[in-house]
Amino acid sequence: MEVVYPPGFATRIAMEGPALGLEGTHRPQMFGGVALVCTRLFGLTRADVGVFGEKDWQQVMVIRRVVADLALPIEIVTVPTVRAADGLALSSRNAYLDAGARAKAVALHAALVFAAERMRAGETAGEACAAAEKRLLEAGFDRVDYVAVRREGDFSELERLEGAARVLGAAWLGSVRLIDNIRTSLSIE
Repeated sequence: MEVVYPPGFATRIAMEGPALGLEGTHRPQMFGGVALVCTRLFGLTRADVGVFGEKDWQQVMVIRRVVADLALPIEIVTVPTVRAADGLALSSRNAYLDAGARAKAVALHAALVFAAERMRAGETAGEACAAAEKRLLEAGFDRVDYVAVRREGDFSELERLEGAARVLGAAWLGSVRLIDNIRTSLSIE
């Protein structure tokens, strides 16, 4: 730890842009910390490429913004979310799900797919996301932090589907908070 943060280390990064809203609202200190540790590791390793999973798309967007803003000489590459056969995104958090919660957890991915389908059919983001949130609660989730749609390229909000977008969600099963997202566009992919 002292290599990354040596004694006397005093720098912090304050994030805006894609760090605002969604995860940034529910975990307000997270993206500043992510930006700081990644920037520090990029500097220490002098890596040419950084590889990030698409499961946390907002984090990917934050890292891309940091790299662009600070003119860091690194390419950020994403890899698709790895899923179980039933669609649940693989995550270390899944280990905290008992059998009943694990069975309910698949509803998160299904709700995001549902919202994407409704938007492709012409519904607004607000309508589609509200319907997806309702489905999650009906499936046994205790609380939904959000279901939202953002432009894939810049993470800005959109009301109607245009170009590539991400449908993102975060919801609770007991004490376990699950996040996921899917890519969508007007053409079926």
